[in-house]
Amino acid sequence: MAKRPSKHLRVSRPLSTGAFARLDAKADGDWMVQTMPADASTKSYTCPGCSQAVAVGSAHVVTWPREASIGSTSAVEERRHWHTSCWQRRR
Repeated sequence: MAKRPSKHLRVSRPLSTGAFARLDAKADGDWMVQTMPADASTKSYTCPGCSQAVAVGSAHVVTWPREASIGSTSAVEERRHWHTSCWQRRR
């Protein structure tokens, strides 16, 4: 069985900017927000809002800045998975 290459060496998947992503203004700038339905959630992530797990099979949101930060080659590098309620509480 061949070992999968590191995810850091793979080409990043493109971010959606279509009808499924919406723009959300926060104090630190504009963010693209995409809803991730429970049936599409196949991995566990750590929510940056509460530092708790976003469990496999739970609906949540994926966010990324509208424009990449200085020093970042792409906004895809800054994509994060949040609990929906944590993102809504964020200012």
